[in-house]
Amino acid sequence: MEIRKNGSKFEAIHNGVVLARSTVRASARYHGKKKLALAVSNSGAETKVVKKQEFGINKRFDFVNKLVTMTAKRKAKSVIISGPGGLGKTFSVMEALTKAGLRDLSSLADVSVGSRIDLSKCFRFVKGYSTAKGLYRTLYEGHNMTLVFDDCDSVLKDPVALNLLKSALDSFGKRYISWNAETRGDDSLPTSFEFKGQIVFITNVDLDRLDQAVKSRSMCIDLTMSQDDKLERMETISKSDKFLPNVSRVTKAAALDFLKSKKAEIEDLNLRSLIQVTNIADSNLPDWKDLAKYVISQGQ
Repeated sequence: MEIRKNGSKFEAIHNGVVLARSTVRASARYHGKKKLALAVSNSGAETKVVKKQEFGINKRFDFVNKLVTMTAKRKAKSVIISGPGGLGKTFSVMEALTKAGLRDLSSLADVSVGSRIDLSKCFRFVKGYSTAKGLYRTLYEGHNMTLVFDDCDSVLKDPVALNLLKSALDSFGKRYISWNAETRGDDSLPTSFEFKGQIVFITNVDLDRLDQAVKSRSMCIDLTMSQDDKLERMETISKSDKFLPNVSRVTKAAALDFLKSKKAEIEDLNLRSLIQVTNIADSNLPDWKDLAKYVISQGQ
């Protein structure tokens, strides 16, 4: 079970299923554990709260690469990637977009003044909270590029924002988006425009809780993971030369073995856990396992 922040509330989540919600983290954890224990007691196993997946986690991440690439090449209008944080969703999306030949325009500081840019071959990451009006501006400014909404769960819950997204992802004909509310003297935005871009959503919200109309207009990938799935994904990442390149493979393997031995004790197991333990193991301290156990326990 892990605890995630979702808006103003904390959620206790086990394998993609929300067990409890509360504005207090400790309360969400307590009621989540209570509900999980009840489910196990009633069934003799965790099968009632485990969401089974037909494909393994690494295969599903391969699907992420393929579908994001299709979106970048304008073979699809939208893809939704749902799953726990800290296990490489954002990195995988950025890598796929870059390999597809798109340029990152997330920071305008990287753009020279006066340069001419083909926006259809660019992408932009949008992170954090956004109002419906802010979303309208973002869609207008990126009307011909690939927009990546990373952890922007507010736009997936606001009714006005959802209507804007439905227009942006319409499956038939030209996609026109309109804003008919008061602009309060803001003349920089038109009341209507044609959206020709693509959208990638990266979210921690379970697919079952997302708006059906938006889901039906997108290709969806469920990256729900069990503890074993997370460890399998970590093992794949740890073997990459890009992961902590200055640390030996032997040390990385030792750190992963440590996490495997403690998986039942770690609720919020993610890539940050692996990085912390690997760095501690690389310290060559004789009691590094004790130190790693303490550090990991403090983050739960």
